[in-house]
Amino acid sequence: MSLSRTTVLSGGLAVVAALALSACGAATDNASTTTDGKSAATATSAADMGGMDALVAAAKKEGTLHAIALPRDWANYGALIDGFQKKYGIKIDDESPDASSQDEINAVTTRKGQDRAPDVLDLGSSFALSAAQQGLLAPYKVASFGDIPSAQKDPQARWYNDYGGYVSIGCDAKRVKTCPTTFADLLKPQYKGQVALNGNPTKSGSAFGGVYAAALANGGSFDDVQAGLDFFAKLKKNGNYTPVESTPATVEKGETPISIDWDYLNAGYADEFKSKGLDWKVSVPSDGQYAQYYSQAINKDAPHPAAARLWQEYLYSTEGQNLWLKGYARPALMTAMDKAGTLDKDAAAKLPAVTGTPSFPSEDQQNKAKTVIAQGWGKAVSG
Repeated sequence: MSLSRTTVLSGGLAVVAALALSACGAATDNASTTTDGKSAATATSAADMGGMDALVAAAKKEGTLHAIALPRDWANYGALIDGFQKKYGIKIDDESPDASSQDEINAVTTRKGQDRAPDVLDLGSSFALSAAQQGLLAPYKVASFGDIPSAQKDPQARWYNDYGGYVSIGCDAKRVKTCPTTFADLLKPQYKGQVALNGNPTKSGSAFGGVYAAALANGGSFDDVQAGLDFFAKLKKNGNYTPVESTPATVEKGETPISIDWDYLNAGYADEFKSKGLDWKVSVPSDGQYAQYYSQAINKDAPHPAAARLWQEYLYSTEGQNLWLKGYARPALMTAMDKAGTLDKDAAAKLPAVTGTPSFPSEDQQNKAKTVIAQGWGKAVSG
């Protein structure tokens, strides 16, 4: 399995590969249009294109979708990419799969007007908020937009949550005698040099989630993420925290036998590692339950605007949402699909167990937490 996608910072439910942001040619001048002259670049729904058939035709005419930061083994992205390509015959060019949300935004701004600009974005929710505030995203309502919970979408449809999960603790049970199941456990002396994060919380969504979850487990709140920084400072001081960023490769080598990461990634690792002789245990810590979602969005200046909109329609279709579920991620339309009887019940039954209903920080709380972590993380784990 490859490195996991770096950056979420927030909203509702690792080492970053550096992007080469050089010019790769100018974007095509003629945006996709229907036979009666309707432009995909300004379409806010499939109806604006004359319906799904017209959107599909325009997207096929473009023939390509350019994406950044979509690892095939992240929440079943490989199956989604293959499914879309097979269904529509449109090639997905996935550049730098292990890049971060900030890298995606940087690519949008630095490649504006170029055909190598990303058409679509998979962003941590706080990054989606900032991208919308910067005017980088195109409003577009997928057919199922009305079924996405109101708290998980932008009223102007510039972004909406798609899939997510809970912060969890993964543990190599063959190397760790007793696997930790709570944040309190992680402070125990037997875990010296073993506890890792998947990335840096100043730009990694899973790592940010780990700090936020640690805050909730140690007297903090959505308004007080400092408690999470204090926890990691203590973890660093007692020698339990390792600065090695957790990846499947570091887990296999035994460098990061305990990894704080999304439950859908850790659950995926458990399946993958089984064939390699590793016994990877996954638990959602009861003392710090924190959920986040990743958001989907369209680049306002997408070089392939019809393919970008069709990709969104696919991700939010029954087929797309159930593919997230098969990757252990909780799809945004899960409740609506369960009610409609279209949810993959077998896949849902395999999700890591959690209790209660998650709550999510507000936009203001996310922005505040992002600032606090940016200012305090280096100090917390330095030395």
